[in-house]
Amino acid sequence: MNTGLPRRFAAGRTLLLGAVLALALPGAAYANTVSVTVKTPGATSGPGSANSEISTHADCSAGLVSGGGINQAIGTGSGVNGNHVNGTAPSSNGTSEYTGTTGVVGTDVTHWLGIGGSGGQVNASFSTTPYAMCLTSNLINHTQVVMNKANTPTTGATVGLVVATCPASTRLLGGGARTTPGNTGSYKTIASFPTFNNAAHDYGQKAAANGETNPDSWAAVGWDGNNNSANYTYAYAICSGSGIGVSGATVTVRHSEVSGPTTGSTGQTATVGCGQGDGKLISGGAAISGGSVTTTDFTGPGSGGDHLNGSFPSTSGGAAVGDGTTTAAYWTASAHTGGQSSPGTHTDVWALCADDGV
Repeated sequence: MNTGLPRRFAAGRTLLLGAVLALALPGAAYANTVSVTVKTPGATSGPGSANSEISTHADCSAGLVSGGGINQAIGTGSGVNGNHVNGTAPSSNGTSEYTGTTGVVGTDVTHWLGIGGSGGQVNASFSTTPYAMCLTSNLINHTQVVMNKANTPTTGATVGLVVATCPASTRLLGGGARTTPGNTGSYKTIASFPTFNNAAHDYGQKAAANGETNPDSWAAVGWDGNNNSANYTYAYAICSGSGIGVSGATVTVRHSEVSGPTTGSTGQTATVGCGQGDGKLISGGAAISGGSVTTTDFTGPGSGGDHLNGSFPSTSGGAAVGDGTTTAAYWTASAHTGGQSSPGTHTDVWALCADDGV
């Protein structure tokens, strides 16, 4: 009998059926290729004098910046009110931020700045630690930085909000903020968060809410207790590079808001993390605000001296992660009042989580 031929046909049919099943069940071969490594050089001391600022940087030795953060030590005693965030922003060279012509200002950036400023009081404990989120992905292998700026706020205790929007058919990965001049003591960055350039979000005035996907813009907010016609606020959006088909990639927003700080010379923290199925933490944002920032236009906190002390990748308990960490899944915001009470003030935090769909 010729039994070999039917057996070969049967084996062929089995292989073909397996191939068809593999095509019909793409999830069986799916793997999110997003990977993020946190890089930080540690703390840089200062500012050491009143009404001044320091700039320090974190650098990606592999991968591209998808976002970054900052964390400040403020010490104890009367000087705790003096240290505040002046900026957390991408950089082409590790020493300066983009402040010139608006629009796409850089590509494949690998440096992140942390800029700390002082008010009228300082102490020896002041320091600033920058964090770079270094992204690798089979899909998102190029990035671009979009910058927008405005001469705002020029009136004390008013919101100076600026929005940078990614080009069409790209994905927002993260963002940053900067306020200048840095030598007035009372001017600082109080918010840096994801949003949408659409009517539902009042074109960036309302922040992206928990669970929303694929925001396209980043907002920055400057805050000054005094009038100053020289104030500028800069917003930076980190976007996927041009020509990358991102229809299968998803960026999910996680947001949390907590009450406080409301008492003078005190702080508050808030932490949020990526949920199951959200993908990897790629960046985050923070704000000290009047609350309800995802449902109403952004309002300032209760006092002109309120400020941020941190926006950084963390553990679930809010502790900053170390250099080389590849498993960070949470983001923490640290906010602080000045010397006065601050009624109605809230602390907000955002985490951006990415799945590249590959």
